[in-house]
Amino acid sequence: MRVLGIETSCDETAAAVVADGSHLLSSAVSSQVAIHARYGGVVPEVASRQHLLAIVPILQRALSGAGATLSDMDAIAVTCGPGLPGSLLVGLSMAKALAASLELPLVGVNHLESHVYARWLEGDPPPLPLLCLLVSGGHTELAVMHGSGRFQSLGRTRDDAAGEAFDKAARLLGLGYPGGPAIDRAARRGQPCHLLPRAWLSGSKDFSFSGLKTALWRYVNQVGGEPDDLAASFQEAVVEVLAVKATQAAAQHKVQAILVAGGVAANRRLRQAVTAASPVPVLFPSPALCTDNAAMVAACGYFMLQRGHRDGPDLDIFPNLKLGISVA
Repeated sequence: MRVLGIETSCDETAAAVVADGSHLLSSAVSSQVAIHARYGGVVPEVASRQHLLAIVPILQRALSGAGATLSDMDAIAVTCGPGLPGSLLVGLSMAKALAASLELPLVGVNHLESHVYARWLEGDPPPLPLLCLLVSGGHTELAVMHGSGRFQSLGRTRDDAAGEAFDKAARLLGLGYPGGPAIDRAARRGQPCHLLPRAWLSGSKDFSFSGLKTALWRYVNQVGGEPDDLAASFQEAVVEVLAVKATQAAAQHKVQAILVAGGVAANRRLRQAVTAASPVPVLFPSPALCTDNAAMVAACGYFMLQRGHRDGPDLDIFPNLKLGISVA
């Protein structure tokens, strides 16, 4: 089964073709990083307009890369949430039009769940139950995956997501956008010599990074410090909480492995820390599949189709969709 995936939840316009949920035939992504860099973050209205310009060329690139045409597709999978409303609508509108004109099954995919399925595109499927740590610019989630579409939510951020915290820290330190890679590069040149706070939220698997961000602001504006050292200290504070909570949850819930997914999963220090502390094997998608892409959407869509999920022309967007909650 060939599934055409479409992803437009934030600022990447992406399309991909995946066969049988695990064989990546093509993946095309148009990034808006250069456009939003001047603002220090994603501007929703600008993002949606760029999706309108990019969606058709990206679909053509994905089909060409797979050596296929629309008539070769067996289903259409599209991100329907969470994400920016205007951005989501562009991808969903295109997916609906294609599904209707080609008379193909349509499936609306949870963006968070699709990040998990990125790992299904690289080697054998991860063993279950699986602890999933999803860390990106908009989301930080901890959940146990018991089976296809079966997620037990353990905790999520109460304020900033980890990626959002990196973006804001990079802006404070004058390191540019996107903040995650900028912080990581600066941290390699510095030392984590400043003691920044960790919000452990005792008795909870939730996360909080707003206090850490405020502490960094005080260093920058009142205490002082070398930007590289502050970047290293900030990164260490974020990574330590993520790694400790994930590995503790893995032991508590007796999972077979930990999967770290999402854009922040490409962070070098996070990979080191979780791997070093984990009582079970730790899995990561390759960096290209950590950031938003349509291959993971197509893979997730395939497994949703296998368990009988279908959506109709009344499928809507769900900007605040949570992990483990069906859109049906």
